Parts: sequence; structure tokens; C-alpha cells
Amino acid sequence: MEFCWVTLNVGDFERSLRFYHELLGLPICSRHGGNGTEIAMLGQEDKPKIELLFNPDNPAARGPGGITVGLAVSSLDETVDYLKSRGITHVVGPIAPNAHIRFSFISDPDGYEVQLVENR
Repeated sequence: MEFCWVTLNVGDFERSLRFYHELLGLPICSRHGGNGTEIAMLGQEDKPKIELLFNPDNPAARGPGGITVGLAVSSLDETVDYLKSRGITHVVGPIAPNAHIRFSFISDPDGYEVQLVENR
């Protein structure tokens, strides 16, 4: 078995797309829609993806529900400083459970938890 993607049901498709693509820098691999549903797959071509799914007819499917998206960064301090400069004010961490890893948490526009991980 191989991990392919995590699906996030979002409340504002364009806002979430800007957050993950423009702010966090994930490339858009594909984007399509139909019958009122919008879908975007974000991430490197040969890596697991984040799937953003927006369906205005299914608001009950939206929300964080305990899902965390993990993203590796080269410098946690630089990334957190950049995000704060862009208006992301709620940052938890950094947390360093051992000498090999540090991480912080932010929330995306729909309240999903995003864990930024720096491996040392």
C-alpha cells in the first residue's frame, strides 16, 4: 500500500487554494470541477498530495475533524517568520521532542491543522 493523498473538504475553494499554493508553495498538479464541485490536487508530481474538495451542496462534510496535514520545511524558523509576515498569527511551537526534529502547527482557512516539520 502507498499513501496517495489526504482530502480536505473546504468552505472557500479559492481561499484554500491561495493558502496551500501561494502561501505554502505547493504546486498545483491538477485542477478540475463539474456539477458545482471544485477539486485541486497539490504537491509534487511523484509525491503524496493534498486534495482540496469544495462542494457547496455538502456543507456538513467541511471542517477539521482531527485531520493534520504534515509538510516538511528546510528551516522552521524562516518558514514561521514568513507566515507571520503574511498574517498567520496563530502558530503553536516550535516543539522539539528530540534532537532530530522540530515542528510547529498553524491552521488553514478552514481550521485544518498544518504541521510544519524540520528534520535535522
